[in-house]
Amino acid sequence: MELKKKENNENKGFLDKYFRLSERGSNLKTEMLAGLTTFIAMSYIIFVIPGQFLVAAGVPKGAATAATILSAAVATLLMGIYANLPLAMGPGLGIGAVFAFVMCGSMGLNWQTALGAVFISGVVFFILAVTNITKSIIEGIPKVLKSAIGVGIGLYISFIGFKNAGIIIASKGTIVGIGNLKDPATLLAIIGFIIICILMARNVKGAFLIGIVLTTIIGMFMGVAKVPTSIHDFISFIPPLPTDTFAKLNVMAAVKYGLVSIVFTITIVDLFDNIGTIIAVSGKAGLLDENGNLPGINRALLSGSFAAMIGGLLGACTVTTYLESASGVAEGGKTGLTSVTTGVLFLCALFLTPLTALVPGAATAPVLMILGCLMISEIVHINFTDFTEGMPAFLTLIMMPLTFSIVEGMSFGFIAYTVLKLVTGKHKDLNPIMYALSILFIIHLVIA
Repeated sequence: MELKKKENNENKGFLDKYFRLSERGSNLKTEMLAGLTTFIAMSYIIFVIPGQFLVAAGVPKGAATAATILSAAVATLLMGIYANLPLAMGPGLGIGAVFAFVMCGSMGLNWQTALGAVFISGVVFFILAVTNITKSIIEGIPKVLKSAIGVGIGLYISFIGFKNAGIIIASKGTIVGIGNLKDPATLLAIIGFIIICILMARNVKGAFLIGIVLTTIIGMFMGVAKVPTSIHDFISFIPPLPTDTFAKLNVMAAVKYGLVSIVFTITIVDLFDNIGTIIAVSGKAGLLDENGNLPGINRALLSGSFAAMIGGLLGACTVTTYLESASGVAEGGKTGLTSVTTGVLFLCALFLTPLTALVPGAATAPVLMILGCLMISEIVHINFTDFTEGMPAFLTLIMMPLTFSIVEGMSFGFIAYTVLKLVTGKHKDLNPIMYALSILFIIHLVIA
């Protein structure tokens, strides 16, 4: 029996042995198909992250696109090779909103300082992962607030999408109002929204990417999108590099501004993004143990921390794990070879960066508008019949879009949760982590 097992191991190829394909009930063909599926599902970030966030923060568009693609490729390859998990990574949408509209917007930071904060948050994430503090923080935050944060970020991102599409605009009388729906760019965004909604309702794979492409083509006929005139508008024979942003981060300026106000925010949001997605996708892949835990999760967390540092170094906002990885898992992906395939495809996408110049903001804004619908499903886990939980959750999710800040929403929600639990004698629902976080958020509101 042992001899037969030894012979089987010897017959396995390098990829089978390294990624444990047979052990997890997979094979090379399945993993590569799964990796392609994941790439198609999340490749929309090549257009959305630079177009909606990085350029808005002042990052040069060419470098922003190259940094987005390269950081996604390197981070995803790292996750596949080191953690051996079918998880793809890229600059996060929620973090992108924080980067562009909070850090480089309301806080007034330049993008170099914001990148410095992103890099520091990666270092902090690494320390937390190595010391297992990450696990304590995640376990210490009540589930109701975790759900509320996800819903709030979804509403916040949707608000940005509607604003960037021109569907809602500033109004002196009512704060916000309806925009000019006859404007060609706004009309194109509405058309794109309808197209993507139809594709998603029909469960079409790659709905976001297909929707962006179709909307861009329609935009060319409407005069909103640039019409290509040569092959160079489609492909770059020499892959561009983020030379304008590489290593341009300003760590010292970020430290001088205040670690609590910016790094804490990025780190917490990144932690939730990573932990939630890692557990959810790993569960779909059947990789969790009987207690619902992922064996070797620290490798995934360490990969996530390095990914955050990579983003800051290359010139992109914090890199995080993408829920679109579940599409690859649905195709049978169970190992890191799925991620390696996705990462290689992102590297190949560097040759297609000229395409981003053809895609107007009106074609990518609908993606943000729809994300709110996808993320609001977590609201069913909030118990609004218990006021000590319902009100903190409500404050968390409503204050994010109203204050145009994720951290402000978290501040109001966490503080309210601690105070209401204390005054109602439910102090047993609290723990040292919640006390510490509430104090930090109070300090943030005072010094903001």
